[in-house]
Amino acid sequence: MNDMRDRVLSKVPEVTLGFWIIKILATTLGETGGDTVTMTLLHADKDAHNGGYLIGTALFFSVLVALVIWQIAAKRFHPFLYWATIVASTTAGTAMADFADRSLGIGYTGGSSLLLACVLAILGLWYWSEGTISVETVNTPKVEAFYWAAITFSQTLGTALGDWMADTTGLGYEGGALVFAAALAVLAGLYFWSNVSRVLLFWAAFILTRPLGATLGDFLDKPRDHGGLALSRPLASAVLAAIILACILLLPQRPGSHPASAQRA
Repeated sequence: MNDMRDRVLSKVPEVTLGFWIIKILATTLGETGGDTVTMTLLHADKDAHNGGYLIGTALFFSVLVALVIWQIAAKRFHPFLYWATIVASTTAGTAMADFADRSLGIGYTGGSSLLLACVLAILGLWYWSEGTISVETVNTPKVEAFYWAAITFSQTLGTALGDWMADTTGLGYEGGALVFAAALAVLAGLYFWSNVSRVLLFWAAFILTRPLGATLGDFLDKPRDHGGLALSRPLASAVLAAIILACILLLPQRPGSHPASAQRA
């Protein structure tokens, strides 16, 4: 009976393979969509101090706050609302990370370190307050607030981490994407063949899918002399959005619990 009650109240989707497919597509869209506004429209890539990244951050963050409020106020799980909020968080994360890394001059290493500390702090506060950071408990406004704060910081961290891996280490976008894909493969192996906490594996995978999407997005739209394919950012964003919509319609979208339904962090 309690399991059925939690499923009714849960407003986050069941964590399945389809969830991860849409998540990676959403993070890639967040990169190309964020770059469309801050770089293509506001030309912040040509002058990091022209206010483009700040304007983009304010715009996307406002949309994110509105969607999070809507998501928390909703009485049940709405797939399109949930994934729109995820896309908003990853787009806002792109603009915020670029603003911190480039406009404020923190750099990729400093930005990644700062944002990692923020993610750990949010998860720590969530655990201190609730005794767990399992996604299956996201069914009250308080826990939802922790959930979306953790997601937003993790999305922002992913952008900075993706840029750090591609640029600072010299691996480029393809190399960075391969590194993050390999790391996710390791997490998948631990999920299937170890007893490592499923809650820990979920958050590790959630964080790592963001830099994977960031490097894939950069590979699609960055200039060829920077290692990208120089595709149109608006066109790439529109195609990704269409694929995400198709996945939401075709793949099972139902409220559910964390993969470790019987486990607490």
